Amino acid sequence: MKIAVAVNDGAVSQHFGHCEDFYIYDVEDNKVVNKNVVPNPGHRPGFLPVFLKDNGANVIIAGGMGGSAQQLFNENGIKVVVGASGNADEAVNGYLNNELELSSNVCNHDH
Repeated sequence: MKIAVAVNDGAVSQHFGHCEDFYIYDVEDNKVVNKNVVPNPGHRPGFLPVFLKDNGANVIIAGGMGGSAQQLFNENGIKVVVGASGNADEAVNGYLNNELELSSNVCNHDH
């Protein structure tokens, strides 16, 4: 499994499309075995879900995400987890241990 996290300065970005980077974690036996940093190639409608699918992501974690983007991720077979905050590595470990605390989706608009 691969988990992508929208990141700014090591923390979960509050708007996935405007993040600096995506951290892509390779997970085996519910443990992170590798992490790659992939610069955000740019926020264009409909592009990032396909980009992350092409990078093997099965899950995307972000602070917030518009409804259209969530639908596009779902159509690409990528589980959407919104409402995360804090350190990206800790968010992934929390997700893997079913302990990730989520607030409301901070992005309630579409672009």
